[in-house]
Amino acid sequence: MSRADRSQSAQFSRPPSIDRMAQWPDLAPLIGRVGRPLVIEALRAWVDARRGTPEVSDPAACATWCEHRLAPLASSSLRRVFNLTGTVLHTNLGRALLAEEAIEAAVMAMRSPATLEYDLEGGARGERDDHVAPWLCRLTGAEAATTVNNNAGAVLLALSALAAGREVIVSRGELIEIGGAFRIPDIMARAGCRLVEVGTTNRTHLKDYAAAIGPDTAAIMKVHPSNYAVQGFTRTVSAAELVPLAHENGLSVIEDLGSGTLVDLETWGLPHEPTAREAIGAGIDVVTFSGDKLLGGPQAGLLVGKAAFIERIARNPMKRALRLDKVRLAALEATLRLYADPGKLVKRLPTIRTLARAPTEIREQAERLMPAFAQAVGSEWQPRIEAVRGQIGSGALPVDLLPSFALAVTGKGLDRLAAAFRSLPIPVIGRIQDGALLFDLRMLDDEATFAAQLPELAP
Repeated sequence: MSRADRSQSAQFSRPPSIDRMAQWPDLAPLIGRVGRPLVIEALRAWVDARRGTPEVSDPAACATWCEHRLAPLASSSLRRVFNLTGTVLHTNLGRALLAEEAIEAAVMAMRSPATLEYDLEGGARGERDDHVAPWLCRLTGAEAATTVNNNAGAVLLALSALAAGREVIVSRGELIEIGGAFRIPDIMARAGCRLVEVGTTNRTHLKDYAAAIGPDTAAIMKVHPSNYAVQGFTRTVSAAELVPLAHENGLSVIEDLGSGTLVDLETWGLPHEPTAREAIGAGIDVVTFSGDKLLGGPQAGLLVGKAAFIERIARNPMKRALRLDKVRLAALEATLRLYADPGKLVKRLPTIRTLARAPTEIREQAERLMPAFAQAVGSEWQPRIEAVRGQIGSGALPVDLLPSFALAVTGKGLDRLAAAFRSLPIPVIGRIQDGALLFDLRMLDDEATFAAQLPELAP
């Protein structure tokens, strides 16, 4: 090897120092965006990967490599997407969209100190539930209310506070499992209760509950099967039937409504879903339901019912571990205020507005978008407008379908095309069903932005 070759080889094996590389002008914009520590970390990885090659000392190549390596850290992993799956309240895509009033309230709570647990009138410590409990009582007819971080937490807390160490009776037809392996038997075990199953999968009678009551029984629990339906030869026991039986035997009645709602959805031509007011009116002692599904607010678990039971629940030590923070409380209070004027919900609450969209309106939107959509997809696939039926929610009325219209594509390689839509600046999430890639437009509320990015599609 000549002296020149040996000198060049030594140069490759000894790249510039990390500090010197960090001063390269090519890296200055990246340092400005993500900071010097992350760039130094990337530079060490670059040297390890390119040691012994001429490229290790190439500022432009190094900057490009570091940009790519740090890209996931330079932007939020929680990204905006277009939910065109056909499932309005999609668990994996964040469920309910908040009303503008709720967003403004949440931003205020994030930017400034707030009266989370402070009583302005008395100048002393307050109670955080006081921001939403009066609204929940007004809207449901309950004597008292409290809140936690989600409905699973609400069920867990209610059982722990009212039935720990004792038995709870549940119909076999209501032993549900929902997303994330949330199972009623498992929740009961974690709450320290002993499950007593009654009836069969499809038929449970009042006498089944009566026969199961014993000296260790603390409560009867009803669970709304919000993510499935038992059809055919069936029998369930209503709350109106259960309440007298329970109260005659000194038992409490807990009802988990799951998704839950504060208004009759039939007002907008939607399937009926049991409301919290109906449950309270039937005499249920404690009702639990979600804040981020049909109610249209932030993630929360809501508990309403008789004051004596809610007070026991609120005093349970587990309540502190499950409580809401100021941001979600602010958004929840603002959402609940909207229900004071139900006639305006379809205009002000995104969940109701989306669910209530007329199919004719969706069809017109599809026709407006079809020319740009077809051009973006190209000649390899066959685009068309297709009548479809979507879900209200993956864990909220999934068996009740909504008529809608979709931009549909058929042809070979639909997985590749779906991936291309997910790679757009604002990813577009659809679904593949019966040999077609479908983009259900019921949830498309920003038509202009969706259309503007279609030319960037690279299938």
